[in-house]
Amino acid sequence: MSPSVPGPRRAPARGRRAFAATWWGQAWVTALEDSTLDSGRLARGRTYARQGMVGPVTIAPGQVKAAVQGSRPRPYRSAVHLPVLTDAQWDTLLDTIAARAGHLAALLDGEMPAELIDDARHAGVPLLPQPTELDPECSCPDWGHPCKHAAALCYAIAATIDDDPFVLFALRGRGRDDVLAELRARRTAGRTVDAPPAPAGIHAAGAYAAWTVLTEHDPGWPDLPEPSAHAAALPVPPPTGSGLVGADLERLMTDVSARAARLLSGDATTLRLTQHQDAVRIAASGPGPEWFHHLVQNTGASPIAFARLTRAWRHGGPTGITVAEQPHSPEPSAMTAARTALTTALAEMTDAPVRLRAWRNRLTLLDHGIQLRLGPDARWYPYLQENDGEWWPAAPADTDPVTALTAIWQRTGM
Repeated sequence: MSPSVPGPRRAPARGRRAFAATWWGQAWVTALEDSTLDSGRLARGRTYARQGMVGPVTIAPGQVKAAVQGSRPRPYRSAVHLPVLTDAQWDTLLDTIAARAGHLAALLDGEMPAELIDDARHAGVPLLPQPTELDPECSCPDWGHPCKHAAALCYAIAATIDDDPFVLFALRGRGRDDVLAELRARRTAGRTVDAPPAPAGIHAAGAYAAWTVLTEHDPGWPDLPEPSAHAAALPVPPPTGSGLVGADLERLMTDVSARAARLLSGDATTLRLTQHQDAVRIAASGPGPEWFHHLVQNTGASPIAFARLTRAWRHGGPTGITVAEQPHSPEPSAMTAARTALTTALAEMTDAPVRLRAWRNRLTLLDHGIQLRLGPDARWYPYLQENDGEWWPAAPADTDPVTALTAIWQRTGM
Protein backbone atom coordinates (compact mmCIF):
# COMPACT_ATOMS: atom_id res chain seq x y z
CA MET A 1 0.00 0.00 0.00
CA SER A 2 1.41 3.36 -0.96
CA PRO A 3 1.35 5.65 2.09
CA SER A 4 0.71 8.75 0.03
CA VAL A 5 -0.93 9.53 -3.29
CA PRO A 6 -1.03 12.88 -5.04
CA GLY A 7 -4.18 14.85 -4.38
CA PRO A 8 -6.41 15.14 -7.46
CA ARG A 9 -5.74 18.75 -8.36
CA ARG A 10 -8.56 18.95 -10.87
CA ALA A 11 -11.99 17.37 -10.64
CA PRO A 12 -15.09 17.50 -12.86
CA ALA A 13 -16.46 21.00 -12.81
CA ARG A 14 -20.16 20.31 -12.37
CA GLY A 15 -22.58 17.95 -10.66
CA ARG A 16 -22.90 16.54 -7.17
CA ARG A 17 -22.14 13.04 -8.43
CA ALA A 18 -19.33 14.00 -10.82
CA PHE A 19 -16.47 12.99 -8.52
CA ALA A 20 -16.89 9.24 -9.09
CA ALA A 21 -17.41 7.44 -12.39
CA THR A 22 -17.63 3.87 -11.06
CA TRP A 23 -20.38 2.43 -8.92
CA TRP A 24 -17.98 1.64 -6.05
CA GLY A 25 -16.53 5.17 -6.14
CA GLN A 26 -20.09 6.50 -6.11
CA ALA A 27 -20.81 4.29 -3.08
CA TRP A 28 -18.08 6.20 -1.22
CA VAL A 29 -19.61 9.55 -2.24
CA THR A 30 -23.09 8.33 -1.30
CA ALA A 31 -21.88 7.23 2.14
CA LEU A 32 -20.51 10.74 2.70
CA GLU A 33 -23.65 12.52 1.50
CA ASP A 34 -25.98 10.22 3.43
CA SER A 35 -24.00 10.78 6.63
CA THR A 36 -25.21 14.35 7.06
CA LEU A 37 -28.15 16.62 6.36
CA ASP A 38 -25.88 19.69 6.02
CA SER A 39 -26.05 20.23 2.24
CA GLY A 40 -24.32 23.61 2.57
CA ARG A 41 -21.09 22.17 3.93
CA LEU A 42 -21.17 19.39 1.34
CA ALA A 43 -21.52 22.00 -1.42
CA ARG A 44 -18.53 23.95 -0.05
CA GLY A 45 -16.55 20.72 0.17
CA ARG A 46 -17.28 19.95 -3.49
CA THR A 47 -16.11 23.45 -4.43
CA TYR A 48 -12.88 23.07 -2.46
CA ALA A 49 -12.20 19.69 -4.11
CA ARG A 50 -12.84 21.07 -7.60
CA GLN A 51 -10.53 24.00 -6.95
CA GLY A 52 -7.64 21.68 -6.08
CA MET A 53 -7.46 22.72 -2.43
CA VAL A 54 -6.87 19.14 -1.22
CA GLY A 55 -3.18 18.32 -0.91
CA PRO A 56 -1.46 14.92 -1.26
CA VAL A 57 -3.58 12.22 0.34
CA THR A 58 -2.22 9.67 2.80
CA ILE A 59 -4.04 6.34 3.01
CA ALA A 60 -3.56 4.15 6.08
CA PRO A 61 -5.57 1.41 7.77
CA GLY A 62 -8.76 3.01 9.03
CA GLN A 63 -8.11 6.52 7.78
CA VAL A 64 -7.41 8.85 4.89
CA LYS A 65 -5.87 12.25 5.61
CA ALA A 66 -4.58 15.32 3.80
CA ALA A 67 -3.89 19.01 4.24
CA VAL A 68 -6.81 21.06 2.92
CA GLN A 69 -6.42 24.74 2.14
CA GLY A 70 -9.19 26.86 3.62
CA SER A 71 -9.74 30.57 3.99
CA ARG A 72 -6.66 31.00 6.21
CA PRO A 73 -3.06 30.96 4.92
CA ARG A 74 -2.13 27.76 6.71
CA PRO A 75 -3.88 24.54 5.50
CA TYR A 76 -5.99 22.53 7.92
CA ARG A 77 -5.23 18.92 8.83
CA SER A 78 -8.25 16.88 7.76
CA ALA A 79 -8.93 13.18 8.07
CA VAL A 80 -11.75 10.70 7.65
CA HIS A 81 -11.74 7.54 9.74
CA LEU A 82 -13.33 4.20 8.80
CA PRO A 83 -13.49 1.09 11.03
CA VAL A 84 -11.01 -1.62 10.05
CA LEU A 85 -12.16 -5.19 9.69
CA THR A 86 -11.46 -7.76 12.37
CA ASP A 87 -9.23 -10.75 11.61
CA ALA A 88 -12.34 -12.95 11.46
CA GLN A 89 -13.98 -10.58 8.99
CA TRP A 90 -10.83 -10.53 6.86
CA ASP A 91 -10.79 -14.34 6.77
CA THR A 92 -14.41 -14.33 5.60
CA LEU A 93 -13.75 -11.64 2.97
CA LEU A 94 -10.64 -13.36 1.60
CA ASP A 95 -12.45 -16.71 1.46
CA THR A 96 -15.25 -14.98 -0.45
CA ILE A 97 -12.80 -13.58 -3.03
CA ALA A 98 -10.89 -16.86 -3.34
CA ALA A 99 -14.12 -18.81 -3.92
CA ARG A 100 -14.57 -17.19 -7.34
CA ALA A 101 -11.64 -16.78 -9.70
CA GLY A 102 -13.45 -13.97 -11.47
CA HIS A 103 -13.42 -11.80 -8.33
CA LEU A 104 -9.63 -11.57 -8.21
CA ALA A 105 -9.33 -11.17 -11.98
CA ALA A 106 -11.74 -8.23 -11.89
CA LEU A 107 -9.89 -6.57 -8.98
CA LEU A 108 -6.56 -6.88 -10.78
CA ASP A 109 -8.23 -5.32 -13.81
CA GLY A 110 -9.27 -2.31 -11.72
CA GLU A 111 -12.92 -3.37 -11.29
CA MET A 112 -14.89 -4.04 -8.12
CA PRO A 113 -17.32 -6.91 -8.80
CA ALA A 114 -20.79 -6.16 -7.45
CA GLU A 115 -21.20 -9.87 -6.70
CA LEU A 116 -18.17 -9.73 -4.38
CA ILE A 117 -19.76 -6.91 -2.38
CA ASP A 118 -23.08 -8.77 -2.22
CA ASP A 119 -21.42 -12.02 -1.11
CA ALA A 120 -19.35 -10.20 1.52
CA ARG A 121 -22.35 -8.24 2.83
CA HIS A 122 -24.38 -11.45 3.03
CA ALA A 123 -21.54 -12.93 5.14
CA GLY A 124 -21.60 -9.88 7.43
CA VAL A 125 -18.49 -8.11 6.11
CA PRO A 126 -18.97 -4.43 5.15
CA LEU A 127 -16.29 -3.60 2.56
CA LEU A 128 -18.07 -0.54 1.18
CA PRO A 129 -18.57 2.17 3.82
CA GLN A 130 -21.90 2.78 5.49
CA PRO A 131 -22.96 6.38 6.25
CA THR A 132 -22.69 5.75 9.99
CA GLU A 133 -19.08 4.51 9.64
CA LEU A 134 -17.43 7.62 8.21
CA ASP A 135 -15.93 9.68 11.05
CA PRO A 136 -14.49 13.04 9.92
CA GLU A 137 -11.83 14.99 11.80
CA CYS A 138 -10.30 18.41 11.10
CA SER A 139 -8.12 21.00 12.83
CA CYS A 140 -10.41 23.83 11.71
CA PRO A 141 -12.81 25.52 14.17
CA ASP A 142 -15.89 24.51 12.14
CA TRP A 143 -18.27 22.36 14.22
CA GLY A 144 -19.85 20.70 11.16
CA HIS A 145 -19.90 16.92 10.87
CA PRO A 146 -18.27 16.79 8.42
CA CYS A 147 -16.81 20.24 8.01
CA LYS A 148 -16.25 21.50 4.47
CA HIS A 149 -12.54 20.55 4.59
CA ALA A 150 -13.19 16.91 5.54
CA ALA A 151 -15.99 16.80 2.95
CA ALA A 152 -13.54 18.08 0.31
CA LEU A 153 -11.13 15.29 1.26
CA CYS A 154 -13.89 12.69 0.87
CA TYR A 155 -14.84 14.00 -2.56
CA ALA A 156 -11.21 14.22 -3.68
CA ILE A 157 -10.39 10.62 -2.71
CA ALA A 158 -13.35 9.27 -4.71
CA ALA A 159 -11.37 9.46 -7.97
CA THR A 160 -8.55 7.44 -6.38
CA ILE A 161 -11.04 4.80 -5.27
CA ASP A 162 -12.41 4.79 -8.83
CA ASP A 163 -8.98 4.01 -10.27
CA ASP A 164 -7.93 1.43 -7.67
CA PRO A 165 -10.57 -0.55 -5.73
CA PHE A 166 -7.76 -1.91 -3.52
CA VAL A 167 -7.86 1.49 -1.77
CA LEU A 168 -11.07 0.31 -0.09
CA PHE A 169 -9.22 -2.76 1.19
CA ALA A 170 -6.42 -0.54 2.50
CA LEU A 171 -8.89 1.65 4.37
CA ARG A 172 -10.39 -1.47 5.92
CA GLY A 173 -6.98 -2.53 7.22
CA ARG A 174 -4.94 -4.41 4.60
CA GLY A 175 -3.12 -3.15 1.53
CA ARG A 176 -2.95 -4.59 -1.96
CA ASP A 177 0.22 -6.67 -1.35
CA ASP A 178 -1.16 -8.18 1.86
CA VAL A 179 -4.45 -9.10 0.20
CA LEU A 180 -2.75 -10.69 -2.82
CA ALA A 181 -0.34 -12.65 -0.58
CA GLU A 182 -3.25 -14.01 1.47
CA LEU A 183 -5.13 -15.01 -1.68
CA ARG A 184 -2.04 -16.77 -3.10
CA ALA A 185 -1.70 -18.69 0.16
CA ARG A 186 -5.32 -19.79 -0.01
CA ARG A 187 -4.96 -20.90 -3.61
CA THR A 188 -1.82 -22.89 -2.79
CA ALA A 189 -3.49 -24.52 0.21
CA GLY A 190 -6.49 -25.41 -1.93
CA ARG A 191 -4.28 -27.27 -4.41
CA THR A 192 -2.50 -29.31 -1.72
CA VAL A 193 -5.57 -30.49 0.14
CA ASP A 194 -6.97 -33.74 -1.24
CA ALA A 195 -10.59 -32.80 -0.81
CA PRO A 196 -13.27 -35.42 -1.51
CA PRO A 197 -15.30 -34.83 -4.66
CA ALA A 198 -18.46 -32.84 -4.16
CA PRO A 199 -21.61 -34.95 -4.30
CA ALA A 200 -23.50 -34.82 -7.56
CA GLY A 201 -26.62 -32.72 -7.47
CA ILE A 202 -28.83 -30.39 -9.39
CA HIS A 203 -29.29 -26.65 -9.00
CA ALA A 204 -32.62 -25.57 -7.56
CA ALA A 205 -33.50 -23.78 -10.80
CA GLY A 206 -33.06 -27.06 -12.68
CA ALA A 207 -35.19 -28.89 -10.15
CA TYR A 208 -38.04 -26.44 -10.60
CA ALA A 209 -37.68 -26.60 -14.36
CA ALA A 210 -37.95 -30.38 -14.15
CA TRP A 211 -41.20 -29.97 -12.20
CA THR A 212 -42.75 -28.02 -15.06
CA VAL A 213 -41.73 -30.77 -17.51
CA LEU A 214 -43.34 -33.42 -15.31
CA THR A 215 -46.58 -31.50 -14.97
CA GLU A 216 -46.77 -31.00 -18.75
CA HIS A 217 -46.45 -34.73 -19.45
CA ASP A 218 -48.46 -36.16 -16.57
CA PRO A 219 -52.04 -34.90 -16.29
CA GLY A 220 -52.30 -36.53 -12.88
CA TRP A 221 -50.34 -33.74 -11.23
CA PRO A 222 -52.61 -31.28 -9.40
CA ASP A 223 -52.82 -27.67 -10.55
CA LEU A 224 -50.97 -25.16 -8.41
CA PRO A 225 -53.21 -22.86 -6.38
CA GLU A 226 -53.07 -19.12 -6.91
CA PRO A 227 -50.50 -17.34 -4.67
CA SER A 228 -53.30 -15.61 -2.76
CA ALA A 229 -54.59 -19.03 -1.69
CA HIS A 230 -51.44 -19.70 0.34
CA ALA A 231 -52.35 -17.40 3.22
CA ALA A 232 -52.49 -19.37 6.45
CA ALA A 233 -52.78 -18.74 10.17
CA LEU A 234 -50.18 -19.92 12.65
CA PRO A 235 -51.29 -23.09 14.49
CA VAL A 236 -50.07 -21.59 17.78
CA PRO A 237 -49.00 -18.05 18.71
CA PRO A 238 -45.27 -17.27 18.98
CA PRO A 239 -43.70 -17.88 22.42
CA THR A 240 -44.07 -15.01 24.87
CA GLY A 241 -40.95 -12.85 25.04
CA SER A 242 -39.56 -14.19 21.75
CA GLY A 243 -39.91 -10.83 20.03
CA LEU A 244 -41.83 -12.49 17.18
CA VAL A 245 -45.20 -11.18 16.05
CA GLY A 246 -47.79 -13.59 14.69
CA ALA A 247 -48.98 -11.24 11.95
CA ASP A 248 -45.40 -10.76 10.69
CA LEU A 249 -44.75 -14.50 10.61
CA GLU A 250 -47.98 -15.08 8.72
CA ARG A 251 -46.99 -12.47 6.15
CA LEU A 252 -43.63 -14.22 5.69
CA MET A 253 -45.37 -17.59 5.34
CA THR A 254 -47.63 -16.16 2.65
CA ASP A 255 -44.64 -14.65 0.87
CA VAL A 256 -42.65 -17.91 0.97
CA SER A 257 -45.60 -19.91 -0.31
CA ALA A 258 -46.23 -17.48 -3.15
CA ARG A 259 -42.56 -17.57 -4.17
CA ALA A 260 -42.57 -21.37 -4.09
CA ALA A 261 -45.63 -21.43 -6.34
CA ARG A 262 -43.91 -19.14 -8.85
CA LEU A 263 -40.76 -21.28 -8.75
CA LEU A 264 -42.76 -24.43 -9.37
CA SER A 265 -44.36 -22.78 -12.38
CA GLY A 266 -40.89 -22.13 -13.83
CA ASP A 267 -40.40 -18.50 -12.77
CA ALA A 268 -36.92 -18.49 -11.21
CA THR A 269 -36.56 -14.69 -11.26
CA THR A 270 -36.14 -14.42 -7.49
CA LEU A 271 -34.09 -17.56 -6.98
CA ARG A 272 -30.66 -15.92 -6.77
CA LEU A 273 -31.46 -12.68 -4.94
CA THR A 274 -28.99 -11.30 -2.43
CA GLN A 275 -30.25 -10.42 1.04
CA HIS A 276 -30.22 -6.75 0.02
CA GLN A 277 -32.26 -7.40 -3.14
CA ASP A 278 -34.73 -9.60 -1.30
CA ALA A 279 -35.34 -6.85 1.25
CA VAL A 280 -36.14 -4.49 -1.62
CA ARG A 281 -38.47 -7.10 -3.13
CA ILE A 282 -40.40 -7.40 0.13
CA ALA A 283 -40.62 -3.62 0.49
CA ALA A 284 -41.95 -3.34 -3.08
CA SER A 285 -44.87 -5.61 -2.16
CA GLY A 286 -46.26 -2.83 0.06
CA PRO A 287 -46.02 -4.40 3.55
CA GLY A 288 -46.59 -1.07 5.29
CA PRO A 289 -44.45 1.68 6.83
CA GLU A 290 -43.36 -0.34 9.87
CA TRP A 291 -41.96 -3.15 7.72
CA PHE A 292 -40.32 -0.62 5.40
CA HIS A 293 -38.63 1.02 8.40
CA HIS A 294 -37.30 -2.31 9.72
CA LEU A 295 -36.07 -3.36 6.26
CA VAL A 296 -34.17 -0.08 5.91
CA GLN A 297 -32.69 -0.49 9.40
CA ASN A 298 -31.56 -4.07 8.86
CA THR A 299 -29.97 -3.47 5.45
CA GLY A 300 -28.05 -0.40 6.59
CA ALA A 301 -29.32 1.62 3.61
CA SER A 302 -30.49 5.20 3.71
CA PRO A 303 -34.30 5.53 3.52
CA ILE A 304 -34.15 7.58 0.30
CA ALA A 305 -31.78 5.19 -1.46
CA PHE A 306 -33.86 2.20 -0.33
CA ALA A 307 -37.07 3.88 -1.55
CA ARG A 308 -35.44 4.46 -4.95
CA LEU A 309 -34.53 0.79 -5.23
CA THR A 310 -38.05 -0.19 -4.17
CA ARG A 311 -39.47 1.82 -7.04
CA ALA A 312 -36.83 0.33 -9.36
CA TRP A 313 -38.03 -3.17 -8.39
CA ARG A 314 -41.65 -2.28 -9.09
CA HIS A 315 -40.73 -1.16 -12.59
CA GLY A 316 -38.14 -3.81 -13.43
CA GLY A 317 -37.62 -6.48 -10.75
CA PRO A 318 -34.01 -7.60 -10.09
CA THR A 319 -32.85 -6.10 -13.38
CA GLY A 320 -34.39 -2.78 -12.34
CA ILE A 321 -32.16 -2.77 -9.24
CA THR A 322 -29.09 -3.50 -11.35
CA VAL A 323 -29.94 -0.62 -13.67
CA ALA A 324 -30.42 1.73 -10.71
CA GLU A 325 -27.15 0.80 -9.00
CA GLN A 326 -24.63 -0.14 -11.67
CA PRO A 327 -23.89 1.88 -14.80
CA HIS A 328 -22.18 -0.12 -17.53
CA SER A 329 -20.73 0.43 -21.00
CA PRO A 330 -22.95 -1.17 -23.69
CA GLU A 331 -22.12 -1.62 -27.36
CA PRO A 332 -21.59 1.85 -28.89
CA SER A 333 -23.83 0.92 -31.82
CA ALA A 334 -26.81 0.44 -29.49
CA MET A 335 -26.33 3.87 -27.94
CA THR A 336 -25.83 5.51 -31.33
CA ALA A 337 -29.00 3.96 -32.76
CA ALA A 338 -31.03 4.99 -29.71
CA ARG A 339 -29.70 8.53 -29.80
CA THR A 340 -30.59 8.87 -33.48
CA ALA A 341 -34.12 7.53 -32.89
CA LEU A 342 -34.67 9.88 -29.94
CA THR A 343 -33.36 12.90 -31.83
CA THR A 344 -35.82 12.22 -34.66
CA ALA A 345 -38.73 11.68 -32.26
CA LEU A 346 -37.93 14.78 -30.22
CA ALA A 347 -37.92 16.92 -33.36
CA GLU A 348 -41.57 15.92 -33.82
CA MET A 349 -42.52 16.28 -30.16
CA THR A 350 -41.22 19.81 -29.59
CA ASP A 351 -40.19 22.85 -31.61
CA ALA A 352 -37.39 23.78 -29.23
CA PRO A 353 -33.98 22.11 -29.62
CA VAL A 354 -33.31 19.38 -27.05
CA ARG A 355 -29.85 18.77 -25.63
CA LEU A 356 -29.17 15.04 -25.40
CA ARG A 357 -26.13 13.77 -23.50
CA ALA A 358 -24.82 10.20 -23.59
CA TRP A 359 -22.76 8.67 -20.78
CA ARG A 360 -22.12 4.93 -20.64
CA ASN A 361 -25.60 3.30 -20.71
CA ARG A 362 -27.51 6.55 -20.05
CA LEU A 363 -29.11 9.10 -22.38
CA THR A 364 -30.13 12.31 -20.60
CA LEU A 365 -32.40 15.09 -21.85
CA LEU A 366 -30.54 17.86 -20.07
CA ASP A 367 -33.31 20.49 -20.07
CA HIS A 368 -36.21 18.16 -19.30
CA GLY A 369 -35.11 16.10 -16.30
CA ILE A 370 -35.55 12.86 -18.23
CA GLN A 371 -33.06 10.01 -18.50
CA LEU A 372 -33.19 6.66 -20.24
CA ARG A 373 -30.94 3.83 -19.04
CA LEU A 374 -30.16 0.79 -21.18
CA GLY A 375 -30.34 -2.33 -19.03
CA PRO A 376 -28.45 -5.63 -19.47
CA ASP A 377 -31.74 -7.06 -20.80
CA ALA A 378 -31.59 -4.65 -23.81
CA ARG A 379 -34.55 -2.64 -22.48
CA TRP A 380 -34.68 1.09 -21.82
CA TYR A 381 -35.61 2.16 -18.28
CA PRO A 382 -37.12 5.68 -17.93
CA TYR A 383 -35.96 7.93 -15.08
CA LEU A 384 -37.11 11.39 -13.92
CA GLN A 385 -35.05 13.88 -11.93
CA GLU A 386 -37.08 14.70 -8.84
CA ASN A 387 -36.97 17.81 -6.63
CA ASP A 388 -34.16 16.31 -4.54
CA GLY A 389 -31.92 16.35 -7.62
CA GLU A 390 -31.78 12.54 -7.75
CA TRP A 391 -32.82 10.29 -10.62
CA TRP A 392 -35.83 8.11 -9.79
CA PRO A 393 -37.26 5.19 -11.80
CA ALA A 394 -40.42 6.51 -13.44
CA ALA A 395 -42.03 3.83 -15.64
CA PRO A 396 -41.68 0.24 -16.86
CA ALA A 397 -38.89 -0.48 -19.33
CA ASP A 398 -39.33 -0.98 -23.06
CA THR A 399 -37.14 -2.37 -25.84
CA ASP A 400 -37.83 0.79 -27.88
CA PRO A 401 -36.20 3.96 -26.47
CA VAL A 402 -38.82 6.19 -28.11
CA THR A 403 -41.65 4.24 -26.45
CA ALA A 404 -39.84 4.49 -23.10
CA LEU A 405 -39.45 8.24 -23.57
CA THR A 406 -43.08 8.73 -24.58
CA ALA A 407 -44.23 6.93 -21.41
CA ILE A 408 -42.95 9.80 -19.23
CA TRP A 409 -42.77 12.76 -21.63
CA GLN A 410 -46.23 14.02 -20.72
CA ARG A 411 -45.47 13.80 -17.02
CA THR A 412 -42.83 16.53 -17.36
CA GLY A 413 -45.46 18.97 -18.65
CA MET A 414 -43.53 19.61 -21.86
